[in-house]
Amino acid sequence: MVKLLNVIDSFPLAELEVGKQFYWHIGNFNIHGQVLLTSWFVIGLLVIFSVLATRSVQMVPSGVQNLMEYALEFIRDLAKTQIGEKEYRPWVPFVGTLFLFIFVCNWSGALIPWKLIRLPEGELAAPTSDINTTIALALLTSLAYFYAGFRKKGLGYFGNYVQPVPFMLPFKIIEDFTKPLSLSFRLFGNILADELVVGVLVFLVPLFVPLPVMALGLFTSAIQALIFATLAASYIGEAMEDHHGEGHEEH
Repeated sequence: MVKLLNVIDSFPLAELEVGKQFYWHIGNFNIHGQVLLTSWFVIGLLVIFSVLATRSVQMVPSGVQNLMEYALEFIRDLAKTQIGEKEYRPWVPFVGTLFLFIFVCNWSGALIPWKLIRLPEGELAAPTSDINTTIALALLTSLAYFYAGFRKKGLGYFGNYVQPVPFMLPFKIIEDFTKPLSLSFRLFGNILADELVVGVLVFLVPLFVPLPVMALGLFTSAIQALIFATLAASYIGEAMEDHHGEGHEEH
C-alpha cells in the first residue's frame, strides 16, 4: 500500500494550483507570462485557420472555408440583430474577433492538456480563466461602445445620461462601470469554475466520471463566448440609438 501511494505521488494525474502565477521579469516590469503564452497560441490558431480558409477560395466552399464562412454568417447575423441593419457592418470584425478569440480560448482549456507543460511557477490554462484577460476584453468592449456613441452623436452622446429624466445621471454613470465588471467576472468565473471542477474530478476519479463534465464544459464555454459577444454588440447598438429608441426599428 505504501509503495502504491509513493507511485501515485511520483506521477500525479492532476494538480490544482490557485493563485500561483508565472511572470517574466523585464527591467522594472512583471509580465504575465502564462497568459501571454496561451493567448499567443490561440491567436496563432486563429491566424492559421484564417489563412487556410482564404488561400484558395472556391465558389462552392468546403472544409475549413465552409466552416469559416458559416462562422462569419453567424457573427454577421448576431451583429445585425443587436446593432441594427444600418449600422452593423463596420462592427462585424470587432464582434467576430471577440467571439472567435473567447470561443477558442475557452475550448483550449478543455481540449488541450496544458498541465503537461511544466513551468517554474504556476501552470498553463485557458487565457479566459485569468481575470486579467477577461478585464482587458471587457475594457475593449467599453471603449468600443463609447467610440460608437461619440462617432455617431458627438457631444450629444452625453444626452443619453439624462434620458428619460435628468435624475438618471448617477445611475447611468454607475451602469458604465458595472458593464465591464459584469462582463469580465461572468466570463472569468464560469471558465475558472469549469476548470476547477474538472481538475477535482480528475484528481479524485481519474477515469470516466469527468468525461460528461468535460462535455458539458465545452457546451457552456461556447455559450459564454456567445453571451460576451452578444452583450458587446448590444452595448454598441445602445450607444448608437437615438434618445427615443428608433435605432432598433429594423429588428
